[in-house]
Amino acid sequence: MSAASVKPLFRAISGQSMKAHSAQMMIAGCDREHRRADGGRDPLDFDPTPPSAIEAVLREEAEFIRAHGNVVWENAVGAGHCAKVLSAHGFEVLGSDVVDRGWGGDLELRSFLDYAVPRSRVAFTNPPYNLINARDGHGWWLRHSFDLGLGYVGLLLNADWPAARINGMDALLEEHPPSVEYLCCWKIDFRGGGAPPQRNSWFIWDENRPAPDGGGWLRKRLYKDGPDPRQEVLL
Repeated sequence: MSAASVKPLFRAISGQSMKAHSAQMMIAGCDREHRRADGGRDPLDFDPTPPSAIEAVLREEAEFIRAHGNVVWENAVGAGHCAKVLSAHGFEVLGSDVVDRGWGGDLELRSFLDYAVPRSRVAFTNPPYNLINARDGHGWWLRHSFDLGLGYVGLLLNADWPAARINGMDALLEEHPPSVEYLCCWKIDFRGGGAPPQRNSWFIWDENRPAPDGGGWLRKRLYKDGPDPRQEVLL
């Protein structure tokens, strides 16, 4: 069976579970980030992304993003942790969020789910987990990305995120498999409380790079400190 076409990309779907997608973890040799004092949890699931996690994926993805233009929509911009790194790489960043956390750039105070027209066809962010997970969020963040017709979406998520089977997540990933997943081979400390037990991955949907045939997607190992030899597997 061939993976569904991603052109036109990001058509909203619904329905019951169709096929399970595994999320086996490639964790051998992965590092832990330095443990610091506990920073607590934000009620809006604001998890500031350390620059290392953004720099690492941009080493792989910056030119693929530029194939869509130089304007990137950071649609959960927060305090600008991701936006600042994107700007340092030469991108024009347009931000949106439900609160102003002091980024200082081009910001619209608006929920991503309220947009009917995207600010750019490229969206790149660490989304609030309560809007992207299957249990509580019903995958709303990703589904709305499909509704808006985005050409490129980059999301930093729990590496186990695609294993969920409830609320139509199987059907969602069957219809719209990512182009590539980058498994972060270190544990990211988001809130300064020490690296949590979870692993994280960057999931990329790029209309210029359809997922491989067979209903899966390409998975690569991502390293914090620069390019290393990597294995590539189909999930």
